[in-house]
Amino acid sequence: MTTQLPPAPRPAAPRTAAGTAPVFGGTSLPAQIRILTGRSLRAMVTDPGIVLFGLIQPVVILFVLTQVFSKMGMPPHFPEGVSYLDYVLPAILVDNAAQSAMQSGVGLVEDQKNGMVARLRSLPVHPGALPAARSLVGLVRATVQVLIIMVLAITVLGYSPNGGAAELALSAGLTVFISFSLGWAFIAAGAWLRRAEPLQNLALIVIFPLMFASSAYVPVADLPDWLAAVASVNPLTYAIDASRALALDVPGLDHAIPSVLISAVIAVLGMVAALRGFRRPL
Repeated sequence: MTTQLPPAPRPAAPRTAAGTAPVFGGTSLPAQIRILTGRSLRAMVTDPGIVLFGLIQPVVILFVLTQVFSKMGMPPHFPEGVSYLDYVLPAILVDNAAQSAMQSGVGLVEDQKNGMVARLRSLPVHPGALPAARSLVGLVRATVQVLIIMVLAITVLGYSPNGGAAELALSAGLTVFISFSLGWAFIAAGAWLRRAEPLQNLALIVIFPLMFASSAYVPVADLPDWLAAVASVNPLTYAIDASRALALDVPGLDHAIPSVLISAVIAVLGMVAALRGFRRPL
C-alpha cells in the first residue's frame, strides 16, 4: 500500500508594501504596438481581397491618369523638357498616399465593429497602442504602393525623372511621410465617427477637391484665378511641388520645409484627436 503525498504548496505571490499582491500591468507600450501591428499586418497579408485591391489601386491610378491626361495639350506654363508623365507622377504618389491614409481610419473602424477594441479595453493595454499600430500598418501599405507605382512607371511607362536616385528616394520618402500624417487625421476621424461610410464620404469630399484645386495636374499659373488662389494655400500643393522638385530637379524645393511642417502638425493634431476619440465609451 502506497501513501500519496499531499501536493506541494504553491509559492505565494510577492507582496507589496501594503501587503497586497501586485497587479500585472501588461507589457510596455512599444511591445504592445509591435504586437498589434504584427496582428494587423498578418490579417492584411492573409486576406486575398485586401492584397488584390491594395495592389490594383495604385496601378489603376497610375495608368488611368497618365493615359487620359497625357493626350491633352500642354498648358502655357508647363515646364520645358518635362513629359506629362514625369510631371504628374509625383501628384499620383500624393493622391495614392491620401487614399492609403484613409484606409488607416477604416481599419480602426473595423476594429471597433468586430469587438477588438472592447477586448483590448478589458486588458492592461495602453489606449494609444491600437491607433499607433494602425498608423504603422498604413505606413507599410503606403510604402509598398509607392514602390509599385514607381517600378511600374519606370519599367512600363518609361518614367525618367531628371533628379538622381537620391532625390527620387527623398521624393518617395516625403510622399510616405505625408501618408503617415494624413493617416493620423483619418484615424482620428474614424475614432470619432466610428462608421466606415461617413469616413469614406469625408475622404471623398476632402481629398478630391484638394487634389484638383492644386498643382497636381496643371501648373497653378494655368488655373482660373479663383482656383489658383485656392491652390496657392492648399497644403497638397506644397507637398506635390516639393515632391516634384526633388524628382525632376525643377523649381519648388522651397516648398519642402513647409510641406514637412504642415504634415507634422497634422500628425500631432491627429494623434491628440485620435486618442481623445478612442477613449470615449463604446
